[in-house]
Amino acid sequence: MTQTKFERIFGDTKPVIAMVHLDPLPGAPLHDAASGIDGIVDRARKDLVALQAAGVDALMFGNENDRPYELKVDVASTAAMGFVIGRLRSEMTVPFGVNVLWDPKASVALAAATGAAFIREILTGNYASDMGPWTPNAGETMRYRNHVGRPDLALFNNISAEFAYSIDRRSLPERARSAIFSSLPDAILVSGNITGEAAPLSEVEAVKKVSGSTPVLVNTGVRHATVADVFSVADGCIVGSSLKVDGNTWNPVDPDRAAEFMRLAREARK
Repeated sequence: MTQTKFERIFGDTKPVIAMVHLDPLPGAPLHDAASGIDGIVDRARKDLVALQAAGVDALMFGNENDRPYELKVDVASTAAMGFVIGRLRSEMTVPFGVNVLWDPKASVALAAATGAAFIREILTGNYASDMGPWTPNAGETMRYRNHVGRPDLALFNNISAEFAYSIDRRSLPERARSAIFSSLPDAILVSGNITGEAAPLSEVEAVKKVSGSTPVLVNTGVRHATVADVFSVADGCIVGSSLKVDGNTWNPVDPDRAAEFMRLAREARK
């Protein structure tokens, strides 16, 4: 049987993919010009070191701090992310992915420039969002992936967009089944309404029932107390806030919280 992109990256484990939330990038309203790009690199390095020491299975670099978000990002954001990741690349010991909120082509371009193994994005659907009408184009993104020479790049499709409301009247499982058939994702992600908010486990279960061989990951809100329940249903998770000081998304990674989360995750995977 042909090995999938997901299996090539993670083997047969249920991965914990840990977020490296970059500080606000140049041009973003919250950017700290005094600290500059070197400050962003330094803080990202501390989180990276703590997460790898905790034993996470993969990393994902994202620009969650670049609020308000954009559907077509300034090229400076993608360039800055590439610079930061490039500075840290030699220190990574696990696979990594990227997510440029909320611009799939920018995420693909960043992955091509940095050697990322996967991206996370909203690739299908039709949404009313905080950023305005949101209509991603999976076909364009996949063709662009080939255009930049990365047909091996895994695409993780978040089918329950954060900061948005789906105006597609089909149920979440119906949308998942349709996206798997029409848009060929390498994994399906299920999210809560905003960053750090849990996705209802009932929704994850419903999506898993129709996903066939396509992995289903929980994208937001996985906590120490819930990781075992999540892993009883899902094929992995992406986690950020729970690993931070006081569980706050915008704080640095707490090495002790990260290590304890991974201990619980390993127990759940036995």
